[in-house]
Amino acid sequence: MKKSKNAIRVKRHWRLRKHINGTAERPRLNVFRSLSHIYAQVIDDRNGVTLASASSLDKEIKGQNNGGNVEGAKLVGALVAKRALEKGITAVVFDRGGYLYHGRVAALAAAAREAGLKF
Repeated sequence: MKKSKNAIRVKRHWRLRKHINGTAERPRLNVFRSLSHIYAQVIDDRNGVTLASASSLDKEIKGQNNGGNVEGAKLVGALVAKRALEKGITAVVFDRGGYLYHGRVAALAAAAREAGLKF
């Protein structure tokens, strides 16, 4: 039986996660995208804590975008970077979640870089 696209993505994500790990000094910026929305979290894996998060469902940006498009991803990237910088986080490790670095994922990363995060 043929595996679904998401099953293949999850397998790719776990393969990447063996090498990508977030610490308190350099946490992991994780991206999850659905058909309708995009989510980003800054995670300290050693302590198992989410330090900052943003999504296209947040009240600050919900009315400004469609959520499932590149413009929405740019807004989420800027918002998660702003929230991370407020907590003193300047450098992160980028975890693309098994998705190709293209489209919404690349737009989120570029917006986070422009807002001041270092990958």
